[in-house]
Amino acid sequence: MKLPMKLPNFDDPESLSYVYTLLQSSFDQVNENDPNNNNNNNNNITNNNITKKHRRENNDDDDDEGSSSNNNNNQEEEGANKSKKRKKELKGIITSLLLIEEQEKLDNKHFEEVSKEEKKSLDTNHKSKTKAMLQYYSNMDDYYNKVQESEHVKRKKTRSMASAVAAAAAAASEKLFDSKSCTEGVPQRRLWVKDRSGSWWDECERFDFPENEFRKAFRMGRSTFDLICEELNSAIVKEDTALRNAIPVRQRVAVCLWRLATGDPLRIVSKKFGLGISTCHKLVLEVCTAIKTVLMPKYLQWPDEVNLRKIKGEFESISGIPNVVGSMYTSHVPIIAPKISVAAYFNKRHTERNQKTSYSITVQGVVDPRGVFTDVCIGWPGSMPDDQVLEKSAINQRANGGLLNGVWIVGGSSFPLMDWVLVPYTQKNLTWTQHGFNEKIGEVRMVAKDAFERLKGRWCCLQKRTEVKLQDLPVVLGACCVLHNICELRGEKIDPGLKFDLVDDEMVPEVALRSVNSMKARDAIAHNLLHHGLAGTSFL
Repeated sequence: MKLPMKLPNFDDPESLSYVYTLLQSSFDQVNENDPNNNNNNNNNITNNNITKKHRRENNDDDDDEGSSSNNNNNQEEEGANKSKKRKKELKGIITSLLLIEEQEKLDNKHFEEVSKEEKKSLDTNHKSKTKAMLQYYSNMDDYYNKVQESEHVKRKKTRSMASAVAAAAAAASEKLFDSKSCTEGVPQRRLWVKDRSGSWWDECERFDFPENEFRKAFRMGRSTFDLICEELNSAIVKEDTALRNAIPVRQRVAVCLWRLATGDPLRIVSKKFGLGISTCHKLVLEVCTAIKTVLMPKYLQWPDEVNLRKIKGEFESISGIPNVVGSMYTSHVPIIAPKISVAAYFNKRHTERNQKTSYSITVQGVVDPRGVFTDVCIGWPGSMPDDQVLEKSAINQRANGGLLNGVWIVGGSSFPLMDWVLVPYTQKNLTWTQHGFNEKIGEVRMVAKDAFERLKGRWCCLQKRTEVKLQDLPVVLGACCVLHNICELRGEKIDPGLKFDLVDDEMVPEVALRSVNSMKARDAIAHNLLHHGLAGTSFL
């Protein structure tokens, strides 16, 4: 809506004077431009001049004086009339302007009232529409909740009915089985169980099954197998149900050991034991979890003071280096490319060596002189170097707590030299003393490397990519380390044909020296080895 032009406010006397002056000048211009007015003015001037002349010449002439005065009076009256007329016209114009301004004020007021009403109407419509939409969404939400509740009730009723039917069918089947077995003596298979052949496992369970074949299949003798089954019995035993008999504990353990030992796909394990693929996968995870929970605290733990003294003596007899309580090594286990954090698990060194994209996770282990693991750190991405894995391990936290003061753990060149980590010299142009020290350090380090070779040779699932999910893999690898310890402690020899050659690239860390005191201690150990003739003999 277009508003009318804003006029001046005539309540102000200055504005009124200005308008009066403007109108007065306008009337003067109009009179000057009118020829009749000009002639009248000229005549008036001429008459005035003549009157003045006669007044001077004939001062005594009364008639002329009377006429002159009459003319002057007429002119004055005419001027007064014109002035009144102009004032009247000016008042009319001013009154018109005031009326126009008043009308403008009324129009503006009316416009504001209309705008307020329109705004109020729009707000009311918006609120009503919003309320209607909220009510609609609330009704829809209530409707869907009712639908979901009704579907949940229907599913619950369906499951209860199915369970009742299944129980009735199972009871009828048992009655039929009992009646037929009494009359005909023919066994019948149970409901819901697919007929699979488990003859191979049944043959393994026979008392006359060859011991070497059993050891080849499960990487351990029957006595060790029986020990593991006995230890895990309370953790993995299941009860029979109305639909089927529970899988025995020995078969559960056998499925897990076969899977870890051979690394075969689950479909082959399924055919071997006459079980479903998903059942075999579930059994492997359940048994591995039980091994980690029940057996790891017993068979994989840091030695006490008595055992530490024995370990020190055995390592000193091997290398001549005193106060060595463990040999440390880090290996990689290949995995399928993960769905998240792919770059973190990418193994650049294995990819360059094998000319094939490789992904892996790390396994860091500390072993005693027999090759038994006393500490493991599992699951860090394969792109992490060995020194970073060491920083995040539990043994590093134990050392920071002061539990490894005065003892050494021997590592390779991929580990930094620390107050409790003893590593070989890595610089060029080594002295005879340094060469001799590296030779003895290598003997201690080979204990850990040999242990990892037996670990991967005994449990072939660690040699190739597995079907186990990434989040479940640390449990499986921890179970392999515990089973390795049990076999080592019970003297289970590994088949020479299963020996696995480790190839793990070692990279010198960016900061290879973390302690000046440890550097001095290493130099002192190297000097003592050479002085007592315990090192450097290979150069003679």
